Amino acid sequence: MMIMFLRFRLLFFIMITVISSSIFAEEYEADPWQGFNRAIFEFNETLDEYVAKPVAQGYQAITPTVVDTGISNFFSNLEDVLIIVNDVFQLKPIQALSDTGRVIINSTLGLFGLFDVASHMGLEKHNEDLGQTLGYWGVGPGPYLMLPVLGPSNLRDSFGLAGDTLSGLGYTAIGQTTAQEGGLWLLRNIDVRADLIASEGLVTGERYSFFKSFYLQRREYLINDGQVDDEFEDDDDFEDGFEDDDDIDEDLY
Repeated sequence: MMIMFLRFRLLFFIMITVISSSIFAEEYEADPWQGFNRAIFEFNETLDEYVAKPVAQGYQAITPTVVDTGISNFFSNLEDVLIIVNDVFQLKPIQALSDTGRVIINSTLGLFGLFDVASHMGLEKHNEDLGQTLGYWGVGPGPYLMLPVLGPSNLRDSFGLAGDTLSGLGYTAIGQTTAQEGGLWLLRNIDVRADLIASEGLVTGERYSFFKSFYLQRREYLINDGQVDDEFEDDDDFEDGFEDDDDIDEDLY
């Protein structure tokens, strides 16, 4: 049964790779759907202003720091499972072993991931997903795409997000019912939004352009494993900005 399961996952990955490669093979304009994207961005901004941010502020106000950190660690540990799979698909065996060690240590000594013991033991937290895996195998990003609620993306990363979700290995997979899965998703995103409140002062200039630029550069940085273009090689702020806080990612929009 396990072998059949793994074969299905591999087949699914190959199918997504082939389909995506054929779609994104040609040259593209970075943001050809800007009118649509800006409309979705405004929708997301309104939703954030009147719903997401107030809920996150309330969560932050009533949640002790130690509890907030524990919740963040718990979800981070669950997400490491999918990261391990993408480590393997990206032919990174050492990193896969390290991330496997993180899950084992944090799930046991860290009390189901509530404490990040592995990081204190020198096992670095990594960030891999199917969008990055597709990029590793040469799939181009495709046009920029703003997703309702989910925020900045592109065609490749949208396929990757769908693949990660359908894999059944995401953090919501521990839920036994649809309601439980929805509750996990909601709690995780409230926790992330609360953590991002302190970073809002970093946003400068026109908001749509800022978030688009940040997202595209961040994804390029992750796919290239920190190897940035020549124009950024001497810019310490560019690299440090991506290394300081992994939460400031595609969740920031």
